[in-house]
Amino acid sequence: MDILIRPASPDEYDLLGEITAQAYLRDGLLDFGESDAYLGELRDVAKRAGAAEVLVAVEHDHVLGGVTFVPSGGPMADIADLGEAEIRMLAVASEARGRGIGEALVRACVERARNTEGCLRVVLSTQPTMHTAHRIYERLGFTRTPDRDWNPLPDVLDITLLTYELTL
Repeated sequence: MDILIRPASPDEYDLLGEITAQAYLRDGLLDFGESDAYLGELRDVAKRAGAAEVLVAVEHDHVLGGVTFVPSGGPMADIADLGEAEIRMLAVASEARGRGIGEALVRACVERARNTEGCLRVVLSTQPTMHTAHRIYERLGFTRTPDRDWNPLPDVLDITLLTYELTL
């Protein structure tokens, strides 16, 4: 696989935002579809890049997917505590799925966490239906942490996000 994982450049933000939005829409992960407020967050890569590290997977300068790496908590963290990095918004373009892109992006985040001073764990939240992602996480040594499962919209929806962690 000739895939390069690197920080996203500003000229790739719109494309990565659309890849991420379409992945979530296609997989039925947005309860309100095209009118879901979270769609704007998924598309706003510039905002994420200002508060965390956004990585892309590229092949011959073609963006195939991306992920947001939140070191040491930070403003983009949903569940990370002190000493934890968080992985968010992992997405792979439909035409690139099944090629190991998602796993390569997760591995890059784990490596960044290992190189972050004081980082002891990598944590993430995932929807119950994201079975392919769950297999990636488990293959890489992540374990479920049901005591950290949570609902991002407790006043609006009955949805529980599953959590995983990898001790470094």
